Amino acid sequence: MWKKTKVADQTATGQAGIKKKSKVPGVMITQFLEELPEGKTTPDFTRKPIALTIQEGKHAFFKAIVVGDPQPIVTWERANGELLFHPNVCFQRYDEAAQEHYLEFPKVAPEDADTYKCYATNEYGRAVCTAVLNVIEVGFSMTKQLQKAKMEDVSEIKKKLKARKTDGSREDKPMETEEKVWEILLSADKKDYERICCEFGITDFRGMLKKLTEMKKEREEEIAQFISHIGTLKPVEVKDDDCATIELDMDLVDSGSKIYLYKDGVMVPVTREESDGKKHNLKQVGNKYIFTIKNLGKDDAGLYSVDVGGVNVFSTEFKVPEVDFAVKIQEVKAEEREDALFQCVLTSPMNEIKWYGKSALLSNSEKHEIIASEDKLIHKLIVRDCLPLDAGIYAAVAGIKSCNAWLIVEDKDPAKKSKKSARKTTMAGAGNDEELLRIAKEQQERYQQELTEKMDIAKKTQAAREALEAAAQAEEEAAKKAHAEAKAAAKAAAKAKRAAAGKDGAVRKSKKKGADAGTASGSGNEAQAGALGVGAGKNAAPGVGAAGSAEGARGSGVAGSTDAAGTPGGTGGPGLAGSAGVVGTTGAAESSAGTAGAGGAGMSIGSGGAGLGNGAAGAGGEGLEEDFEEDEDYDSFEDSDEDMDAKGTEKGEETVDGSGAGEAGEGGKGGEERETEGKRKKRVRAGPLVPDTVIDPGVHFQAGLSDCKANIGEAAELECKVSREDCPGIWYKDGVEITSSEGVTISKDGCFHRLKIDKVTEEHAGKYKFEADGRKTESEIVVEDPPRFDAEELEKFKATVTVKKGHKATFKIAYVGREPIKVQWYLEGEELSDESNIKIEHSEGSSQLLLLKLQRKDSGEIKIKLKNEFGSVEACTELNVLDKPTPPMGPLEIIEASSSGIEFKWKPPKDSGGCKIQNYILERQQIGRNTWKKVGPIGPVALYKDTDVDHGRRYCYRIRVETEIAISELMETEDIQAGTKAYPGPPSAPKVASAFKDCINLTWSPPADTGGTNILGYNLEKRKKGSNLWGPVNPHNEIIQAKGYAVKDVVEGIEYEFRVAAINNSGAGEFSTPSEFIFARDPKKPPGKVTDLKVTDSTYTTLSLSWNKPKDIKGVEDEAKGYFVEIRLAENTDWDRCNSNAITMTSYTVKGMKSLAMYWVRVIATNDGGEGNPQELDNYILAMPPPVRPRFTDAKVKSFMVVRAGNSARFNMNFEASPWPEVIWLKDGAPVSKKVTVSNAEGNSQLLIASAERSDTGIYTIIVKNIVGQETFSVEIRVTDEPKPPGPVELDENVPGTVTVSWTASPDEKRDDRLHYMVTKRDSVKRSWHTIADRIFNNKFTACNILPGREYQFRVYAKNDMGSSKHSESQKWLIPAKKEKFTVNMPESKPCDLQCAPKFIVPLKQHTAPQGYECYMSCAVKGDPTPHVTWLRNSISLNTDTNYFVSNTCGVCSLLILKVGSKDTGEYKVVAENPLGRAECSTKLTVRE
Repeated sequence: MWKKTKVADQTATGQAGIKKKSKVPGVMITQFLEELPEGKTTPDFTRKPIALTIQEGKHAFFKAIVVGDPQPIVTWERANGELLFHPNVCFQRYDEAAQEHYLEFPKVAPEDADTYKCYATNEYGRAVCTAVLNVIEVGFSMTKQLQKAKMEDVSEIKKKLKARKTDGSREDKPMETEEKVWEILLSADKKDYERICCEFGITDFRGMLKKLTEMKKEREEEIAQFISHIGTLKPVEVKDDDCATIELDMDLVDSGSKIYLYKDGVMVPVTREESDGKKHNLKQVGNKYIFTIKNLGKDDAGLYSVDVGGVNVFSTEFKVPEVDFAVKIQEVKAEEREDALFQCVLTSPMNEIKWYGKSALLSNSEKHEIIASEDKLIHKLIVRDCLPLDAGIYAAVAGIKSCNAWLIVEDKDPAKKSKKSARKTTMAGAGNDEELLRIAKEQQERYQQELTEKMDIAKKTQAAREALEAAAQAEEEAAKKAHAEAKAAAKAAAKAKRAAAGKDGAVRKSKKKGADAGTASGSGNEAQAGALGVGAGKNAAPGVGAAGSAEGARGSGVAGSTDAAGTPGGTGGPGLAGSAGVVGTTGAAESSAGTAGAGGAGMSIGSGGAGLGNGAAGAGGEGLEEDFEEDEDYDSFEDSDEDMDAKGTEKGEETVDGSGAGEAGEGGKGGEERETEGKRKKRVRAGPLVPDTVIDPGVHFQAGLSDCKANIGEAAELECKVSREDCPGIWYKDGVEITSSEGVTISKDGCFHRLKIDKVTEEHAGKYKFEADGRKTESEIVVEDPPRFDAEELEKFKATVTVKKGHKATFKIAYVGREPIKVQWYLEGEELSDESNIKIEHSEGSSQLLLLKLQRKDSGEIKIKLKNEFGSVEACTELNVLDKPTPPMGPLEIIEASSSGIEFKWKPPKDSGGCKIQNYILERQQIGRNTWKKVGPIGPVALYKDTDVDHGRRYCYRIRVETEIAISELMETEDIQAGTKAYPGPPSAPKVASAFKDCINLTWSPPADTGGTNILGYNLEKRKKGSNLWGPVNPHNEIIQAKGYAVKDVVEGIEYEFRVAAINNSGAGEFSTPSEFIFARDPKKPPGKVTDLKVTDSTYTTLSLSWNKPKDIKGVEDEAKGYFVEIRLAENTDWDRCNSNAITMTSYTVKGMKSLAMYWVRVIATNDGGEGNPQELDNYILAMPPPVRPRFTDAKVKSFMVVRAGNSARFNMNFEASPWPEVIWLKDGAPVSKKVTVSNAEGNSQLLIASAERSDTGIYTIIVKNIVGQETFSVEIRVTDEPKPPGPVELDENVPGTVTVSWTASPDEKRDDRLHYMVTKRDSVKRSWHTIADRIFNNKFTACNILPGREYQFRVYAKNDMGSSKHSESQKWLIPAKKEKFTVNMPESKPCDLQCAPKFIVPLKQHTAPQGYECYMSCAVKGDPTPHVTWLRNSISLNTDTNYFVSNTCGVCSLLILKVGSKDTGEYKVVAENPLGRAECSTKLTVRE
């Protein structure tokens, strides 16, 4: 399956990767460095995330606490898939107060179940731990089903996306929106998912991700059938040459697979050959495929899709913003090392535009800075530190619009090319900011005006649409109103009829004896029931109830009467059918004992009528009572009177006499359906049988109760507000009525009702309800018991604990709070646990920390942290461990070191040991002596002045710190000299103010270094030219006070130089550098004009001049001492001096001139008398060398180049010409295309093709011409690539003994006229391949010398200038040979007899061996059959003697004696025997002692 490559997370260079375990189980730490710097630590978890099992839809989170120095960065990952951060799916946060890192899931889903990894990383290491999230799925969810219904099934979407023709292309129809959004998502980056969903209105983010994952997996499988690898996928990118490109790298499984380009689902015709007439082109360079869209316009916007073999590979959306250039970038000329600025103004705002430099995309860097104004209309590109290499064409691209301009970098003086010139602070191309701001303001106003017009059009369209909707709604309301009026009229008629019937019934009832009764009748029909409650007191006329059913349905009514005690009566007769509901009236009651009858089960929503006198009102219906009893959460202030009136009018549920009537649909239960639509209370006045009803809104809550959380011991208060001040109320706790008692106060302040508990306890937790006039509001008091400290105990704990080094410290504090309470102790932020020197003890209500064998480093903040389910609390104190102070710190700062005393100061110790510094103890040593003198304690100030010193002596000091604990180690200072002499520095060289024959006036500046004291005066000396002796000008006892002097002791005509020295309290300092030589003579006359001024040489930037000295006319014009050269541009009036100091030579070269500029030149002679009159050239000078016909200077230049396709082609030509020539490059006689970059410099021109293609092949000609002539040179550049192999190879025998090899031409043959073929052959005898033909330019070759009976095979290669292709191989070729019978005549073999008697070839030699050493004897014997060999010593056989090692290998017989003794002396004989004979050989062994 095809997949994108993932880059593994590599270990950084130099990281050791040391694995170690944490104290927390399950945490693995990787340390990057072998040794950590002091005080630095790797990351670690003090609390790691724990596994979590949670129900679907709940809020889930992982929590972690990490430590490390520096502070680690925490990241989260999941084991399967990637973690997508979205506010509705998953997000990461950090709680600074608790220092806890969270990974939260607002509504956890089943697909979130996975193993999650938490990483904590800093520069020294990384810690990692895991936690598992298990999600319990719940049953059917209507929300999920609705979300699934909103998004189309994946299979249906796939079918739409896969609608193809038989050749793999798509059906010719525009793409639907749903197809478009899925195709965009399949190729989009994950960071763009949220933007795309918002753009297309997708709300189910999780569902989209799930479906997208399935579709991506299937598309990868489909792509793998056509593509083996796919790499870079670049979306539509607009270039600077008015075209846009889509780039992708892919390796096709089959090179013949068809590639299609679609725009919004419609195929776009694409040509493979680059042509100016075609809008869409496809180029292939190696594995890179580039689609080009030329001549961009607004119609080019849309979704572009690339398909390979019927499978979508890549899709990208191209949006064309409505923007153009109001001001385009202009050409900029910059000097070398100067900054260059390009600016443009857009017609509408854009956050950023693209900048190109020499066809390369630019971005913010040290070299380039891209800036946009606040209104996003002015965009700027700054090219920093311009060099000649930066010259070229720069372009700005906004949307599909582009503009370009040249950057010209003027070279510096050629004579200074080897030196790097100084960086310039000026910026070329700037200066028109005000004009750009004005244009940008105009564009902004125009843009706002267009935007306003569009908004007005949209508003008008919306208003028209709303008007149509309002008219339709008015018609509907009019129809409703007419229907309601008709219905009301029908109700009024029915009401009047029933009222009359009720009056007659009441008269009949009053005639019965003892009939203190109330009757009620109702309909038992489910369709709709009415109820009438009638209450009658004693001696009163009872009311009459009538019942009916809606829609003409008849039911049976039940009527009963009650006696004075309220006992129910008998059963009534059948009820009457009605069409508009049931009404009832109540009679007047005078007896206090009478009770109203209850209405039937008609579910009427009205309230019961009120009897007169002291009688109680009857309920209007069972439905109302049940509703008020069961719905305890009902809050009357939620429905206003207006709402009730509206509901009653529309539904027909209210009647004028206190009864409610409901209308039901056919067969429905009307009363139940209306049960929740409005609840009102009506009160009836005494009066006639059909009284007028007053609608009283009753009491409602303006502010209900709110839940309250309170800690044990704190106060809690509940408060609500009702609509009337005279309304009493009742408080309930958990359903039980409560009143004011000890600790609980119930109060009423106007409309406000309050319940206050002074000190909350566990018993006060529960649900509280306040009821007033049938209205209720509830809240809950939650009693919390977080851990907390006693105030007095806390104050004691906060006091700093001070102990000495090696002692112990105890910290104890009591606390209260609901158990379990987690107790943690910290020292300087690091949690403490039981160790050898740390003891932590917990008891009920208190905790104690004991620290043993304390060291100074243990000083710091001690913190205790308590935590339970209700919260946490902390308390801090300080631990101060006293120890010996460290020595004072240097360096020593010397305030004074004079003959009167030495004063110096130093820095206090880094650590005073936890105590105040009482004294500094000093000792002093005079350099040259061995003893130290104790100066004594000097107090806690780090400053000392020693007045007991001798002038010129050097002293050294030792300083110690004294505290109440101990005295520190010493700090020894460097040597300090008392009373050193400081002489002043040299003044500036004397300058000659004026000179005469008898006096020379001099001035000078005082020295910068005065030696620390005031300058008292100066000594002046003089010296004649050519002499080595300096003589004083002023007497030594008469120093010169001023900074100038008139020297009168001079001789006329003698040349002098002077020097001066400053004097302070220490004496005279060094003399200054000598002044210039000056003659003692009267001032001279200025010289005359120079003569014979002419130009000797010139270039584009330099001009060489020469002249002769001016004439010397005594008394009028004196001799010239130097010369100044001045130039000015023809268009300027000011002269610029080329040399700041006068030159003595009569020639000069002016540098830094502008090429081909027109200059005027003059020379001025000067001497001590001033400057003479200038001498100008007769004509202006052009800054250019002498005319030279163009000529190429390269001796050897190749006229043929071969370049591989995709590589760059570069060709340089050096030339010389004057004046500056015009350089033109042509390809095959026509100007080169825009993709070819031509760079021209002085004497050089370069042609560059950045990425060469086969179409770039041709003859390139450079033409260099100027006013003198022109020169041309041509080079053939051939762009090619390794050729593709030829087609199938076929073999044919036309002539016996030959084979004609033919093959199909290579696909590259038409594009490469230098392509040829090579044929190789091998046969069954010679298995190696060898070339039989090369440089074949046709597709056929005849191989000769083909022998029958041999199997032949041929290979054909395509070759060009880049190399050869892969081979195309033929099938095996074999011509069977006619075989004759082969007979082998074997000669008869003669037997050979090799038997012989034994014979010694190599006999034994005489041996002499030292006693105790080894002795080795050997000989060689031959014989057939192999003889038997026997060794004898003194005629005794040794073959069986274990003291001798005997061997016989291939006729070589050997005897080895390991340790020779005297007993081994004697004659040794070897006897060889076989059936044919016997042979002997003997020798003697002599043992030497």
